[in-house]
Amino acid sequence: MDMKTDLGKGLVLKNPVMLASGTAGFGMEFEDFYPLGKLGAIVTKGVSIDPMEGNPTPRIVETSGGMVNSIGLQNPGAHVFVDELLPEIRKYDIACIVNVFGYSDEGYNDVVEVLENAKGIDGYEVNISCPNVKHGGIQYGTNPEMTHRLVKELRCRTNRHLMVKLSPNVTDITEFALASEEAGADSISLVNTLLGMAVDIETRRPKIARVVGGYSGPPIKPVALRMVYQVAKSVSIPVVGIGGIQSVKDALEFFLVGARAIQVGTANFYDPGIGARLADEIPQWLQQHGINDLDDWIGSLEV
Repeated sequence: MDMKTDLGKGLVLKNPVMLASGTAGFGMEFEDFYPLGKLGAIVTKGVSIDPMEGNPTPRIVETSGGMVNSIGLQNPGAHVFVDELLPEIRKYDIACIVNVFGYSDEGYNDVVEVLENAKGIDGYEVNISCPNVKHGGIQYGTNPEMTHRLVKELRCRTNRHLMVKLSPNVTDITEFALASEEAGADSISLVNTLLGMAVDIETRRPKIARVVGGYSGPPIKPVALRMVYQVAKSVSIPVVGIGGIQSVKDALEFFLVGARAIQVGTANFYDPGIGARLADEIPQWLQQHGINDLDDWIGSLEV
């Protein structure tokens, strides 16, 4: 089965399976488990203009069914990424989408300006939805006017594919999807983590240093699924589904409600081979059920 997935503006993936930002490093770490070329794309760890140390530890904790993290977008900065990491990613037969982050309009613009001069980048995922930093990002993801302004500015600075990653921590997520589309986004990815926390009853202290962090994993799937469904009905650009995917059934549910591609996140931590397995199992399941084209399944939910 031909699993090529067109996300618009020249971004055509060999299949619709992607590794979510922050859950697979810069991709090379997964070469011990399977050839990265089996996947459609890697979305890199978030990259900012300057290096970031991230938040103090402890900053990740397992919870019942998922995890809470507050890594704080630790990364080596755009220049180190371009000089040292991107050449390694280019060795693999896989699309490279760079997750970009800033504390201000200028911060986002500066990182894209550096990346624009580099070869081997297929697109950007604009992170306006990380809840694990004190300033920046999440402010854009909870204010539709700021979302529109930022996406419009970035659209003027690049001809590469522009994907906007939305936060679930809002009242009406379609408002932000529409603002992104109107400003020139080529696709929408959702959802980022929900706000959550974990506490220790013995010490009476929070289990992560910043108290509140991003909650992810299988329990958030119903929320993510609902939001992907709403956004896919609201915009005309492709939607990428994220949230609690840990099996072929989960992936197929996101396609059914309108996602054209998926990102696997938290499951990578406890099942690092899941990306390659989904790339094999999705077409197998479809063919076994008499479906010879993924497009015939996407958005075919009967309501």
